[in-house]
Amino acid sequence: QLVRKSSHHQLLSTMTKFTGSLVGMGNPLLDISADVGQDILDKYDVKLDNAILAEDKHVPIYKELVDNYSPQYIAGGATQNSIRVAQWIMTANGKPGQTAYFGCVGNDSFGNQLEECAAADGVKVHYMKDESTPTGTCAVLVKDGERCLIANLAAANNFKPSHLETDESKAIYESASLYYIAGFFLTVSVDALKIIAEHSVANNKTFCLNLSAPFIIDFFADQVATALEYADFVFCNESEAEAYGKKHELGDDLKEIALKIAASPKKNEEKKRFVIFTQGSSSTIVAHDGKVEEYKVVPLPKEELVDTNGAGDAFVGGFLAGVMAEKSVGDSVELGHEAARFIIQQSGTTLTKPCEIKL
Repeated sequence: QLVRKSSHHQLLSTMTKFTGSLVGMGNPLLDISADVGQDILDKYDVKLDNAILAEDKHVPIYKELVDNYSPQYIAGGATQNSIRVAQWIMTANGKPGQTAYFGCVGNDSFGNQLEECAAADGVKVHYMKDESTPTGTCAVLVKDGERCLIANLAAANNFKPSHLETDESKAIYESASLYYIAGFFLTVSVDALKIIAEHSVANNKTFCLNLSAPFIIDFFADQVATALEYADFVFCNESEAEAYGKKHELGDDLKEIALKIAASPKKNEEKKRFVIFTQGSSSTIVAHDGKVEEYKVVPLPKEELVDTNGAGDAFVGGFLAGVMAEKSVGDSVELGHEAARFIIQQSGTTLTKPCEIKL
């Protein structure tokens, strides 16, 4: 029985050899999402449209949501969301098996749920498993369609560069030509990021970074500066762009900030960096090679908005699908807008509906 099982397992792993083009690495988290009143936001001293790491004072929120709010459990984690959205679009356009994802989870039901959800969306996950720490969770507090995120990284915080040194991991990331890592991962392992980023530069591949949250920019500035040098594409939203401008004394004109980030030092000088700022329902700014373009967003009627959780992640997912399909940057931005528009009509990054986005 044992022998048969292991040979079957080997057969499975050879059958599912990764030959795709996009690899993400980040913090896999299970979202615990609920609609709340202002009282909860005040009680835990948090603001809408922000993302933070849980401190001691936030720890009771997870139990409170479970006990009193009958929350939804939704696969989350910024990078994993983007990779799932990209694959959802690729699959709908006849290109399954294009994406893979690295992160660390616990050996528990939440970890299994994350793996099953990613697999159902067609993503090859290659998780590091931490036997001693539970899978990370993220409290998603939704009020009037806006969201606040409080992440308890737990196992996600224990990702080790050694996981990337295994034969299977190497086979996965060496197959790919496009990499995406959100800034949230900079609190976990800059060394792991550098393994992927160095590979990307050495092989003239494409490395994408998201600045992710104001706290990353403010408190992990050295790590951001390290990662930024590798980045061919940089994504963030307007509040992160403002935080970056303030932190680095670049003023408060977002177009100027975008141009300055685009012109900052870069490892692979053969490719000029693109910097992409989303601004919710306002236009998206793209800076590249000394020029700025703006792309209008078609606003969604307020009554169709469910919540903005995952909107930025979905934008990146749509954009990366465009890059994989060799679309222009402008067309990729429009794909990002379409994906974000879809996601804000769902609770979190839920991809159970068919994808109507055409590449």
